[in-house]
Amino acid sequence: MINRRDFLGSMLSTVVVAGTVGFPRFSLAASGSDDPYDYVLTAEPADISLVPGGVTHALCFDGGYPAPIIRGRQGKTLRILFKNRLNEPTTIHWHGLRIPIEMDGVPFLSQPPIAAGEDFLYEFVPPDAGTFWYHPHVNSMIQLGKGLVGAIIIDEAEAVDFDHEEVLLLKNWHVNEDGSFSEFTSPRNAARMGTPGRWETVNGQHKPTFPVPANALTRIRLLNVDNTLIYNIAIPDHSAWVVAIDGSPVNEPYPLQVHPMGPGMRLDLAVVTPAAGESVRIKNAKGRLMFDLVDFQVEASAFKRQAGPVKSLPANPIPKPDLGHAETVNFVFEWEGAISPADKDGNSDPKFWTINRRAWDKMTADYIPDPVARLTLGKSYIFNLRNNTPNSHPIHLHGFIWIVLNSNKKDIVPFHTDTVLLEKNETVQVAFVADNPGRWMYHCHVIEHMKTGLMGYIEVA
Repeated sequence: MINRRDFLGSMLSTVVVAGTVGFPRFSLAASGSDDPYDYVLTAEPADISLVPGGVTHALCFDGGYPAPIIRGRQGKTLRILFKNRLNEPTTIHWHGLRIPIEMDGVPFLSQPPIAAGEDFLYEFVPPDAGTFWYHPHVNSMIQLGKGLVGAIIIDEAEAVDFDHEEVLLLKNWHVNEDGSFSEFTSPRNAARMGTPGRWETVNGQHKPTFPVPANALTRIRLLNVDNTLIYNIAIPDHSAWVVAIDGSPVNEPYPLQVHPMGPGMRLDLAVVTPAAGESVRIKNAKGRLMFDLVDFQVEASAFKRQAGPVKSLPANPIPKPDLGHAETVNFVFEWEGAISPADKDGNSDPKFWTINRRAWDKMTADYIPDPVARLTLGKSYIFNLRNNTPNSHPIHLHGFIWIVLNSNKKDIVPFHTDTVLLEKNETVQVAFVADNPGRWMYHCHVIEHMKTGLMGYIEVA
């Protein structure tokens, strides 16, 4: 188990630039040295500053935004005492981590909701290193939209060769000019691509400038923690290499051009920073136009890295599916396009999206709908993911990591992921071994799509 002293010592051993520690910029949720936990994490209301001169009455972890970075090590037990100090139930889902179903954080499906004022101990051994994130799976549109999102970094079992690291949370807030929240959704937008926020931030700041050391091999971890937006990541004026997608290392790092990231997705880049006085700008590509996300200003350092190709990260121990004997399961994601149904009181209850012609039904302690598929434990599967809609959908399966095999719309070099961004009218084949027993949520990570039907679960037994 990583104790607080070892954790803080490893953090202080990272880059020192001009007498200051260059990483991290986030608060750390590490517990006291005498506590039997690695972290104590509290969800609570908090006032934060997002827009100039405004106050946002947010929901935060540990009283602020960005949330604390939770950091563990591959193959080592991680114990997180979670305290719910909201005025409503919640849970924590550890997005992308292959952990036991009891720790997955889906209300009723994997654990009872954590009531207001209650605590819950999350304890698991992460088998994979990489960039992951955490968020509730209760009242998701509001709880995520108001700020309950954070990064969980699982370091490799053995140290990897980087001089510096940046963790960047991309989120577009639904706030007005005074900082108050605007509407998170509308039926019109939910039936399309979703309702975008109005204030784009990186780590809670609009177009921030951060210092980085010169001539340093830098690992940039980007996380799309937004409810709705797809970001198209580019660094047009400087060389960058893709080293991991959604937490999983790629076989061979390759130069970044433009990489789309739907909600829930992550991207690890390797960059050798230029000389002091220069800058590295990460941008969001929209068509032919590029818009600034963050500006890294390069400061003098003792590093002497040279630009060029970078080494692969160690592969994670993901079981290899037996494609020759794999069973194929088809999933069609469609737009229902019907008149919004109403509940018994006549209130609108929108359901716009379906998986295999079935919209997700509400789930309670006394009622759990049937799964969209039942899989045999230990067997290999190929999923045909077919998007029959004019909108993109980041499709995420809890508890597993897929290998992406092919697409009918683009050339694919097989890679691992837990979230596949399906373009309109695209069909993608993914494969995996159903080696983790349980009832695993399976949904689009555009929260409005998930809340209006595009969700189900897979049962593995």
